[in-house]
Amino acid sequence: MSLLWIGVVALIVWAVVRLVQDRGGRGQARYHGETPLEILDRRFARGDIDAEAYERARQTLLEHSQPPR
Repeated sequence: MSLLWIGVVALIVWAVVRLVQDRGGRGQARYHGETPLEILDRRFARGDIDAEAYERARQTLLEHSQPPR
């Protein structure tokens, strides 16, 4: 009987951790492996940022991603 309760508690803890990772760690857990430009493009397409903010951020990312001369 106690083994059943341990399993139930472990399942609840696992579910809570998964929910927190999906909501709180949005940029890390769900989009791991994307480049900054891909993230920026996705945010613009979703409507999170306007065209002006998109262009500013894109220019900044492109300037800082070029190797030094």
